Amino acid sequence: MEIEYLLRIFISSVFVNNVILSRFLGLCSFIAISKEIKPAVAMSFAVLFVITMSSLITWGIFRFLLAPFHIEYLRTISFILVIATFVQLVEMVIRKFAPALYRFFGIYLPLITVNCAVLGVAVLNSEMFFQNGKPISGSFVYSLFQGICVGLGYLVAMVLMSSIRHRLELADVPKAFQGPAIGFIIAAILSMAFLGFSGFRI
Repeated sequence: MEIEYLLRIFISSVFVNNVILSRFLGLCSFIAISKEIKPAVAMSFAVLFVITMSSLITWGIFRFLLAPFHIEYLRTISFILVIATFVQLVEMVIRKFAPALYRFFGIYLPLITVNCAVLGVAVLNSEMFFQNGKPISGSFVYSLFQGICVGLGYLVAMVLMSSIRHRLELADVPKAFQGPAIGFIIAAILSMAFLGFSGFRI
């Protein structure tokens, strides 16, 4: 395991290949929940938790079940089951301790189950840190760390987006651009800005 490789994973996951602004995964919650900063941060931590724990469990499933028995074709369905389990756990905790936040999230909280960003990280881990069905040296740590970094990248994108949209409440936005329209325009501009990181050699 190399510190340099961990640094490359961090820079790639948070900036160069940001899950929202570069890979364009998880856009539904990104547009819907990013109107205010507090719910955006809360959703980001929920996604961070699900991605991190899913990375941990899916690594074990792929390492000890799918790869040894050559049933890698079951990867998608098994990973979705793991993700759904953790989403239900997060939903129950938020519903118990923060009912107002639970009502604000509405349908977007259960939709973390089918959030392509969460599934994308699990699949990416199985492709990056395994060779011919066998884990590379340090693959467990790399998978777990990449899950954390992708969640941090999601948090960065959500905070940026919610901060800008919060400021826009004081601006005179033309009627045709109000609502989701201005959200997609901001997302496009942020995405173009993040293209500047693509010049990094990682």
